[in-house]
Formats: sequence, structure tokens, C-alpha cells
Amino acid sequence: MTGPRTAAYSSPGMNFGYPEGVLVTDLVPDHIKHMIHQHWTTFPPVNPMWHYLLGIIYIILGSISIFGNGMVLLLFMKNRNLRTPANYMVANLALSDLCMMLSQFPFFAYNCFNGGVWMFSPFMCELYACLGSITGLCSIWSLAFISFDRYNVIVKGVSAAPLTTGKAMMFILFSWTYAIGWSIPPFFGWGKYIPEGILDSCSFDYLSRDFNLRSFGICIFIFDYCIPLFIIVCAYVFIVKAIVAHEKAMRDQAKKMNVTNLRSNAEANAQSAEMRIAKVAMTNVALWLICWTPYASVVVQGLFFDQSTITPIVSMLPALLAKSASVYNPIIYAINHPKFRLALVKQMPGFCIHEEEDKSSTADTKSVETGKA
Repeated sequence: MTGPRTAAYSSPGMNFGYPEGVLVTDLVPDHIKHMIHQHWTTFPPVNPMWHYLLGIIYIILGSISIFGNGMVLLLFMKNRNLRTPANYMVANLALSDLCMMLSQFPFFAYNCFNGGVWMFSPFMCELYACLGSITGLCSIWSLAFISFDRYNVIVKGVSAAPLTTGKAMMFILFSWTYAIGWSIPPFFGWGKYIPEGILDSCSFDYLSRDFNLRSFGICIFIFDYCIPLFIIVCAYVFIVKAIVAHEKAMRDQAKKMNVTNLRSNAEANAQSAEMRIAKVAMTNVALWLICWTPYASVVVQGLFFDQSTITPIVSMLPALLAKSASVYNPIIYAINHPKFRLALVKQMPGFCIHEEEDKSSTADTKSVETGKA
């Protein structure tokens, strides 16, 4: 074996117990070999410890995700004051994240501890990839709509049309319908789902350069990454500009009136709650970018640039990082969102979280409780 793609495995002590000349595709069951892209046929097997390590990491991530997202959904269902239009979208985000881990980590972990390659049928590989696509795309559009709601409340304020339950349900329906619409074409001939990386998971084919498969990959990147990312970034750019302008106006007015602060205690509490909620959403978006951008970069490289540096590990680690996006959302909301914190304190007082109930009407209440449909 020669060439840059195998250089990383050719140094002394890097045979990992496999005979010379064995390739990663030699370990794949016969019934799945026809799905393997030829790109992966030039790589030797990775160190078996990678499979065990990834399996353990996935079990940890899966357990945290299921507990965290399940807790958010439980709080949402048991507390009527949480069932507001904006929080319906938060619950939908938790639901899509929960579905992602339930549909992904059991199969991945099983493969990791049973030979390190895809052990199920070709159809299960396609279904696994499709479910991962649906839940991942639903999550990003949920974040896009949450960001839009924050923009609507903070930037437009009282002049904005209130978010009603009907509108929230339309956003949720769009998120799932749009995600499903972009995930099922490979079953009908546009695009293809195949094993990827170290071959213990499956995703869409971003390595083939023919028009059919390449056009699908390009559309996925543009319509399911770039467009929602543009919405999210624009929303928070305007939010930051509005906050800076508002604070400057308040300081200038206070200076003219020779006072320290123009806000009453109730207004200060409302502003504080509003900013906390905005920071929660912004943190979520930043972490989403950290999780998904490396995988998007691998996809772009596979579609347009040199594929020789896309080794099994190089493709596997960004994919794992992308799946971890389903873990941090409930943690952020449980720790930082005022209403979820308060509900968590009431339901689980021993959870080491302290949140005092605010008797005043917060800006979040104005955002999500007006115009209920």
C-alpha cells in the first residue's frame, strides 16, 4: 500500500494486529460490500481501540441526550405554564434531538462492539442514514425558528405580530416536513445512502462526482445548512445591534436627566430575563455551528476538492461531533432558561439548581403568552 492516504498507517507499530495488505473493506460482511464507495477501499483498518472508544463515547452521549431531552419534554408536559408558543418550539427541538439519539446510538454502539463495521442489512443502513438526516435537519430548522422568534421580540418589540400557538405549530410542521422532504429522495433515485468512514455508520454519498449524487449533496449543503445558517446569523446580528442601540439610548437619556438608571425594578427584571433567553439561544446556535461545521466542511471537500485527505477517522470524528449536537440543547435550557429552571426546581428540588420565581411579567412572557391560538 502506497500513497498519501495510507501514510498515516504505515509507520512502525501501526499494523494493529492485521496482516499486511488487509483493507478496511475486507472486514465488511458480503451483503453490504456493494454499498461501499471505492474511496474507502484503499484504507487499512483503523486501530480496533477506536471502535471501542467511539462506542463508549456514543453510549455516554446517548445516555446524556436521552435523559436531558426526556427531562425537557417531561417538564414541558407536566407544567402548564411552560406550554407557550415559543416553548413549543423548544420542546420540538428536544423531541428531534431525542429521536436522533434513539435512532442512531444503539446501532452505532452495537457495530462498534461487534467488529467495527456495519452489521445490519443494506436497508437498515439507508434507514439509519435517513433518520439521522431527518432529525438533524429538523433540529437546525427548529433553531432557525427559535432565533427568528427572538429577533421578532427583541428587535421589533411591541410592534411585532405575536407568536401564537398556531404559528408555532406551523413552524414545527414545516421543520419536520422540510426535513423529511430532503431525506427521502435517496430512496427514489436522487442521491444515495452508504456506509461512511470506518464503516460502522451510514450517511449520504458526498464522495461520488456524477451529476445525480453530486447535485443532491450540493442541494443538501445549500438548502439544509447555508440557508438556515443565514437566517440564524442575520437574526442575531440584528439582535445584537438592537441591544447595543437600546442600551446606548438609555444611557444617553439617563445622562441628560442626570440619573443613574431609567429602568424600574420590573423593567430591569424583564430586560434581564429577555437577555438571558437570548443568550441561551445564541449559545445554542454557536454550539450547533461548532458541532455541524466540521462535518459540512468534510462534505464540501468531498464534493469539490481533494478527497485523499478524507480518511476514515477524518470523516468519522466530525460525524460524531455532529451527533453530539443532540446532547447540549437540554443542558443549556435546563441550566439557563428561567422558566425551565423554575420548573426543574419544582419537579426535582434535589437537582442542585436554584431559581427564584419572578412575580413580575417578564419579556419572555410577552413573547410567548400573547395571542394564544
